[in-house]
Amino acid sequence: MVPTIEWRDGTVRLLDQSRLPGAVEFLDCRDYREVADAIRELKVRGAPAIGVTAALGIALGAQSVSETEYRSFSRTVRTICDQLAATRPTAVNLFWAIERMKQKLDSLQSQPIPWIKQALIVEAQAILDEDIGLCRAMGRHGAELIKDGQTVLTHCNAGALATAGYGTALGVIRAAWDQGKKINVIADETRPVLQGSRLTAWELMQDKIPVTLITDNMAGSLMRLGKIHLCVVGADRIAANGDVANKIGTYSHAIAARHHGVKVMVVAPSSTVDMATADGDHIEIEMRDPAELLAMAGVRTVADGVEAWNPVFDVTPAGLIDAIVTERGVVESPDRAKMVAVFGAKSSP
Repeated sequence: MVPTIEWRDGTVRLLDQSRLPGAVEFLDCRDYREVADAIRELKVRGAPAIGVTAALGIALGAQSVSETEYRSFSRTVRTICDQLAATRPTAVNLFWAIERMKQKLDSLQSQPIPWIKQALIVEAQAILDEDIGLCRAMGRHGAELIKDGQTVLTHCNAGALATAGYGTALGVIRAAWDQGKKINVIADETRPVLQGSRLTAWELMQDKIPVTLITDNMAGSLMRLGKIHLCVVGADRIAANGDVANKIGTYSHAIAARHHGVKVMVVAPSSTVDMATADGDHIEIEMRDPAELLAMAGVRTVADGVEAWNPVFDVTPAGLIDAIVTERGVVESPDRAKMVAVFGAKSSP
């Protein structure tokens, strides 16, 4: 796969996902504010990718801090952290990565400032490298739940583009394919910004994995006809009781899946698990500009005066989820007790 995120020659290089699939273009961010804008404007998206990008943005910002005394240097870097944290509210990986960078900063108080700057680059790169390894581990765990010959529905994009590489939900699909399982993938288009049609279908085509595109509202009908055997999605935040926040529309698919006996698998790294959030009712849902619904490719498709409501995520209750897959293994039929057994009473970086 084309690298999604890289530290290259003192810049944060991002694959501009807003340009796919029409063009493969990169953004070379030379200032942490450019990194923040890229997250905010969905040029990089997907919970793990957002976390990795924020960590690199902090390392990038630290390089330009002029203070030579630790206390003032640390104060400025923490301001950079706060600005990156304000970009998107739902994906917990963002805050997990920022907190890890803060902890690294705190551990270096006795070191010279130039040494600290380099150490922050190393830490951010470690977060990136670890993410790829976690995705491959999740792929191995989740692939065991996919049977040869099954057709899998996926919603939004949870592939290499949503991570540092390999992917979460698509990582499971890739692993199953690499095991020789003859599977087919149905990707829904994922309104309103079409991550499924623009990104997921493009990724699968690169790997020559069979993929069919549908509109979001076709999934239930295909389940009724027995043409979908499993639903595999990513997550932006998983609460302590197993409730899952993911791209808007996941909840509807999960309801239809339960009615038709189709299992639902959620795939995400343990950094997506937020044991400090009791349940889905306490997850903040990001609201984006209604203009995303009112126009297509810059051309208004709705009558003047019509208003729109544009939540980016919804919450799927744990009772509708058959398995949560992380790098630590599989939590089947998740509930609070099972989540605590695997992730502890409260997660930490």
